[in-house]
Amino acid sequence: MRKRILLVVALAVLALPAASQPPGKAAVEKVLDSWHRAAAEANEAAYFELMAPDAVFLGTDATERWTRDEFRAWAKPFFSRGKAWSFSATKRWVSLSPDGKTAWFDERLDTANMGPCRGSGVLTLEKAGWRIAQYNLSIPIPNDLVGDFVKRIADQGARPAASP
Repeated sequence: MRKRILLVVALAVLALPAASQPPGKAAVEKVLDSWHRAAAEANEAAYFELMAPDAVFLGTDATERWTRDEFRAWAKPFFSRGKAWSFSATKRWVSLSPDGKTAWFDERLDTANMGPCRGSGVLTLEKAGWRIAQYNLSIPIPNDLVGDFVKRIADQGARPAASP
């Protein structure tokens, strides 16, 4: 009888749908997907609501380090014209802190205008839910091409600044 009960319990456990990720990770994934979707739909309010008030956005250019409010001001014209940007995560890795209140991630992105990109960042769990505290957008450069890009960046930095 005991073996039969163990067998029934084991079969019942195996029949349960397997969660691919713990609930915290799934919630983080949902926030990031919603954030990317809000940009694609030019939904400015939804996009910036998913960022923490003290969030930082790091863009692909070395000069692009914005607070949430600075980034919102920069992005406003894009959202206002009804077309911001479209990033789709093709692969994502999420980790949670032991207390479950901080998450960090990196993701491969497919973008319409910049080709393959990488996003990485940190989310914090607030009363209202997960919010993006930092996002870093980068364009991965194959190692074989780095030397050329380093030279091109140095050459650009050596040019005199354009007059206003």
